[in-house]
Formats: sequence, C-alpha cells, structure tokens
Amino acid sequence: MADLESIRKKIVAFRNERDWAQFHDPKNLAEALSIKAGELLENFLWKTTEQTRKLSPEELKNVKEELADIFIFLTYLSEEYKIDLLNEVEKTLAVNEAKYPVEKAKGSSKKYTDL
Repeated sequence: MADLESIRKKIVAFRNERDWAQFHDPKNLAEALSIKAGELLENFLWKTTEQTRKLSPEELKNVKEELADIFIFLTYLSEEYKIDLLNEVEKTLAVNEAKYPVEKAKGSSKKYTDL
C-alpha cells in the first residue's frame, strides 16, 4: 500500500505530464470538488439510510470512483496553495477534540455550542 506522499506525487505527475495545471486554478478546482461531491451524492439519492449501508457492487464501485476523484481534486487544490493537508487535518482534529470532549459529545449529534 502506498503512502500519502507517494500518492500525492503520482497525482501531481499525472497532471503535469498532461499540462493540465494551466486549467487548475483555485476557482475551477473548487467547482470540480463541488461537482464531484454532487456526483457522489447521486449514489444515495432516494435511498433510505439502510439502503445506503447496503449498496450493490456497482453502486459501491461508483462511490469509490467519486471518492477517488474528490481526493485527487483536494490534492490539486492543496498543491495550488502549498497546503500540507495532513498537517491541517491534524490541527483541525485538535480543535475539534477541544470543542467536542468525549465526556460531553459521545453519542450526541449536538453542535459544540449546545453541549
């Protein structure tokens, strides 16, 4: 299994080999992320919660492909701004741990301001 840095390098190399960076400005990348998130949602449209937990093999294949596309566009946008995405995730998790302490948040869907 590849590590995140090697995958990031492959994603960027794929784009650069095709000279696509010229099309990957922040606006277009953000739009692509939104579009791909919408395509992910299509797999769940009109299904119950239970049905979404038991997708057919074809539906699950579609979900995997959309998640991969989202990951790729996140990588491109992170590259654009020179953002270390893993570092930002760690920082956000630390903030969320403070907002949602286990003893208050466990099993609750309330926003941190309502805990």
